[in-house]
Parts: sequence; C-alpha cells; structure tokens
Amino acid sequence: MKHKITSTWLLLFISLSFITPGGVFAATRSLSFGMSGADVTALQTKLISQKFLAAGNDNGYFGEMTLAAVKKFQCAQKIACDSSTAGYGNAGPKTLAALASVTAIPVQPSTIAGPMTSPATGAFEISGWVPDWRATAGTQDVTPHLKDLASIMPFGYEVSTDGKLVDHAKIGNEPWPSFIKAAKQKNVRVIPTVLWGDGPSMQAVLSDTTKRIALEDEIANMVKENGFDGVDIDFEAKQADTIHYFSLFLKGLYQRIGNKWVYCAIESRMPLEDRYSPGATIPADATVYANDYAAMNKYCDRIEIMAYDQGTVDVRLNAGRMAPYAPVADPGWVEDVVTLAAQTIPRNKLIVGIPGYGYEYQVTPMGNGGYTYKRLWAFNPKYALDIAAKLGITPTRTSANEIGFTYDPNVLKAVAPTSGDYAGTQQNMPSTSTAQNGGSQVNTAQPFNYITWSDPTAMADKVKLAHRLKVRGVAVFSLGGTEDQAMWDILK
Repeated sequence: MKHKITSTWLLLFISLSFITPGGVFAATRSLSFGMSGADVTALQTKLISQKFLAAGNDNGYFGEMTLAAVKKFQCAQKIACDSSTAGYGNAGPKTLAALASVTAIPVQPSTIAGPMTSPATGAFEISGWVPDWRATAGTQDVTPHLKDLASIMPFGYEVSTDGKLVDHAKIGNEPWPSFIKAAKQKNVRVIPTVLWGDGPSMQAVLSDTTKRIALEDEIANMVKENGFDGVDIDFEAKQADTIHYFSLFLKGLYQRIGNKWVYCAIESRMPLEDRYSPGATIPADATVYANDYAAMNKYCDRIEIMAYDQGTVDVRLNAGRMAPYAPVADPGWVEDVVTLAAQTIPRNKLIVGIPGYGYEYQVTPMGNGGYTYKRLWAFNPKYALDIAAKLGITPTRTSANEIGFTYDPNVLKAVAPTSGDYAGTQQNMPSTSTAQNGGSQVNTAQPFNYITWSDPTAMADKVKLAHRLKVRGVAVFSLGGTEDQAMWDILK
C-alpha cells in the first residue's frame, strides 16, 4: 500500500498550544519509590514472574522490596547497576520496555515448508520511492545519498479508470529533470512507478485485448521517450480473476520495453498458519491469488515485496506479542512473507520493501486479551514526535521492535484530518479489526490511542534480515525528506 503523506493535517497538531501530560495513561509513566496504582501492580507481577521479587508482593505499592527488585532487574539487563547511573531504581521507559520484552509470551516460529530458491549473487541493492507529493523535499534529501543507491523510483504515474497513463508528477518539470540527471551521473537506475489501485477497472481494461496492448505501448513509449532505465509496475488490489490478464500484460510490456528494466511491486503473501488460527477451517479459495509468481519470474527483473501495513493480519504473532500490537512491519512477519515468496521467486530478483512511516490507532480493550484496533491514518515520524513532546511522553520499543507510545486522546484538542488530507489513496483507511494478544503493557480498561512507526532501528532489522535471507536488496517507502535522517547510516 502506498501512502501519500500531506502536511495539511500534520500542521494542525504542530500549531496546538502546549498540553501538560496529566492525562497520559499510567502505562506510559515512570514508576518510582512511594508510588502506587495498577501499573505498579503490573510491574510487581512481571518482576515476580522473573523471580526478581518474591511471590505475594504484588500489592500495588512501590516500596523497599519493589525498589530492590527493580535494581536487580536493571543490573541483570545491563541498564544500570549503581547509583552513579541516572534512573537507577526507577522503572522508566527503558526498564519497562525491557521488562515487557522478557515477559512476553514466546511466539512459535512459522513452519513454512519447502526449500528456497538459490541465494542472490552480486551487490546488495538499496533503492527507494521518491513521491511526487513531496518532490522538492524528497529529491533534495536523496541527492546527497545517490552514491549509496542502485535505483530510484519517482512515484507519480497512475493509470486512469479507462486504462490511460496519467503523469501526476509532471516529470518534465523541476525538480525532476535535475534530479534524474544527477542520478544518471551516479549510475543510479531511474525507474518511475506506475500505480493503479482500482481492481474493477483493472479487470475491465486488462481483459480487453485492445486496451491492454494500448496500455503496454503507452508505458513502453513513456520509458523510451524520457530515457528512463525502466518502469516499476505497482498494480494493487487486483481481483483474483485478473491474474491471467495481468500476466499477459507483463508479458506484452516486457516484449515492448526491449532492454529496459521491469520492476514489479506486489502485496505481501502470508503463510496459511499466519492467516488462520489453529483448528480453524481454511476456505477452499485460501490460496487463490491475484499474482502469478511463475509469470513474474519470466517478465519482472526485480520483484519488490511491499512488506508493510501488517496491522492485525497475522493471527500467530497477534497471539504471542504484547499489546498494543498492530505494527507497520514486525521482523517476524516480514521474514515469513519473504521466505514464502523465495520458494517460488528467485532471490536474485527479490527486493524487501521497508516502511519509513507509521500508523495511529484507536484501541479499545475487550477483556481476556482481546483488543479492537481502529486505524485512523498513516503519518510521517514528526507527527508522532510532536505529540510525544507535547505530552511529555518518551516513546519506547514495541513488541515488534518498532517505536511507539500510547496516550489519552482527550488531553489533546480534537483535531482530525478530513478525508482529503488522508495519507494517500488508501481505500481501507480508516479500518477496524480485532486481535487476541499475548499480554499487555497497558493497564487500563478504557480506550486509548496507540502510535507506532518504523524508525531507523526498525529499518535496520529489515536490512539485516534481507542480508541474512540472501535476497537482492531493499527498497524504502518513501524517500520524501520526512524520514528520520539517521536511516541513511543504516542504508549504506
């Protein structure tokens, strides 16, 4: 799923007056000697489970015994071992995150059967999409780092409902010509993306031989006339009935484009055990897909797996991770997705998509480990950092090793983006889903907002994973100049 992050609604939050953190949930506060409450009880329970505190001392009061237990835990985790370290004996964000991690329910690894294709050979490739809606900021941000990239994908072409190519990026206007020239001077492939997310229109056009061939010709001519190195085909939300026609389209485009590159961006395909609970009846059409991997092997030179927008789709991980849990991309989930794809698609062609954005959810505890997650919108990291600063919250690592925090939305003025300001053309936003999680870091029964995003540490997880799985490389969505700049050190 591609995300068009606009600045209009982000600025609404930036312009708010400072709000004190008095309404922040107890789950986000630091705990110290003399405090009491349900969050202290939860702290004590976890310390007891790890044998740092004797059983029976979960009384909700942070006394001498709890203080001693916290110190022992901090020392064991190499957080602090004496009073010379600030925070020694206090259960702050780092200590609480470490405790949540060691007390999480172990997640059984996926048992994906079947051997993978041969490992990739040659140089590991770093690529990324540069969005047209942040063309100036994105090109300025990427230009100094072109030497580290194999490809850049200007993100601005789309297909209309009647199958015509539309240049939303105005690729002939600055800053694109100067940016493309700089990329070529660094021997970076320029592979513009063609996006289409209208399933019914896709079926109607691609199943019509005349219209399909006309679209193939139009895209091939666009690449050749502009001197591009190829094209990135990103046709999402295809219907299952479109699988054959999409393969015919790729075949025709591949023949027409000559010696140019064809990249194919595809949605993540999950193992069945991640999609269905143990004992569940698996529908007969569970393995009916819209992408023919065998055809893609023939007609795609690079296949980019959009390994993000996970949310609550993985029932296996949902059951084992600590709530709140609705990640952009858990490394465990990404590994399953890539491993499954690598059974069919040559790893020499596989590219792992890495997100540089986040999501905000409204979360409602349902009891017995169940939660309802209402996805509100996608955002760039500055949005989350502004809220955290206003509320005096220190974001911590989530159970998916992303960065995030919870907060009470009532302490902020009710400011919500209009539908025109949503982050792109996501047709499933907002959306609501439920999940059964394996424990909780949240000690409240009332609804709360949950913010989680992919920071450089989370991005580094995916880069290391791509190296370990021996695939061709990674591609970042997106390089719009709003991501944490520390990511460039990860991507070198």
